[in-house]
Amino acid sequence: MKIDIRNLSEDQIIDFFKEKGFDSYRGRQVYEWIWKKSSHSFDEMTNLSKDLRLMLDTHFVINHIEVDKIQKSSDGTIKNAVKLFDDYTVESVLIPTEDRTTACVSSQVGCSLDCNFCATAKLKRMRNLNPDEIYDQVVTINNQSLKYFNRSLSNIVFMGMGEPLMNYNNLIKSIEKISSDKGLNISQKRIVVSTSGIPKMIKKLADEDLRVNLALSLHSAIEETRNLIMPFSKKFSLEEIKDSLTYWYAKTKRKVTFEYIVWKDINDSIEHISALIKYCKSIPSKVNLIEYNSIGDENFKSASENMINLYKDLLEKNKITVTVRRSRGKDIDAACGQLANK
Repeated sequence: MKIDIRNLSEDQIIDFFKEKGFDSYRGRQVYEWIWKKSSHSFDEMTNLSKDLRLMLDTHFVINHIEVDKIQKSSDGTIKNAVKLFDDYTVESVLIPTEDRTTACVSSQVGCSLDCNFCATAKLKRMRNLNPDEIYDQVVTINNQSLKYFNRSLSNIVFMGMGEPLMNYNNLIKSIEKISSDKGLNISQKRIVVSTSGIPKMIKKLADEDLRVNLALSLHSAIEETRNLIMPFSKKFSLEEIKDSLTYWYAKTKRKVTFEYIVWKDINDSIEHISALIKYCKSIPSKVNLIEYNSIGDENFKSASENMINLYKDLLEKNKITVTVRRSRGKDIDAACGQLANK
């Protein structure tokens, strides 16, 4: 059975060529083709002889993604249904604003968690994505950004399908490849890893020599409410999460961003605002108030504009940085929480 060449390190590819009696620079050329130039075929490697390309084809494959379907929103957002080599499908999203283009990428087929408000959580987790499959999503969206908006990708968020910290090793490998000068050379400071809150893995990420940013889906700073919204969170108390985020800041000196949706009759009260303010004051943090995107569950309805504004006003009065994030791509089910391979 052929090996996917992108599972090999540069040194391993160089060693392969040496064993076959070729100069080591051939290995470096191939590594550049598969990562920096994002080549999906040995035939594209035009600075290699035909015999060398045939030799590679005999031993290796390049299991790349294919965009199965593209949907375009009225606001410019583009959603890709991405077909993997084994016929599973995930979704990735290009989110354009006036001055930037963000890639929202998936890390798992389905999801390991059970957040009740999220369409992806209704899907069974089938498998983790490989580093190259994550990488390919970024390459695809960068090409779309150049094609439709005449500019390169500026930001990457791991907020697509799946819980990134439950695919930890592949997440780290993909970030290293994306940010490497032998890869896409995108600054790690422009990458956000979003988690639902797994304390042990947050600390592990803090210990990595990375400069990525961290976002955490909070949605309530009251334990009982959060457990109703996100049942898996019963395993991880808010106190444990606070401890891991304190550790994160001590190691990285980067504030965490709390992702926070306000729902009618769930967390739209002064009690919840007060709890959030108290929680934010205990951890260097900022807040993204997110517009809710319906997935057809009657239990979850967006709170009133007045309530969202009250959250914003009271957070600001307490000197907590807050942004109200309007959803993009709702008309094509591309907004936060809506990715479900419809």
